[in-house]
Amino acid sequence: MKPRKPTKPAQDKTNKEMAEIFKSLADENRLQILRILMRVRKLNVTRICEELGESQPAVSHHLTQLKHARLVEFEREGKFNYYFIASEAIRCLLAHFFPNAGRSNQTLTFGDLEITFKAR
Repeated sequence: MKPRKPTKPAQDKTNKEMAEIFKSLADENRLQILRILMRVRKLNVTRICEELGESQPAVSHHLTQLKHARLVEFEREGKFNYYFIASEAIRCLLAHFFPNAGRSNQTLTFGDLEITFKAR
């Protein structure tokens, strides 16, 4: 008789969602997009491209990843999609980990590790 595969715990879905969030946060441009959205609240892709100094296809790729991770949402107004932080809970989480996200120069501290973002 073949042994039965153990059923996967319900936490697997949560783990997958958390991994998607952390994967999204592991990219400098996506972090910068989130910082911009925390500061400005709502922007269209063209303005995000201008803020980042990146091409529209590159920014759209990053926004797609952030949408899959449920970190940002968008709403259509006329011919533009406007992006914003997905929920107040996410905004609070990001504000907790990145308390100076709205400032142009900031240092993030994780224990002994410090990361400094400088305005261009």
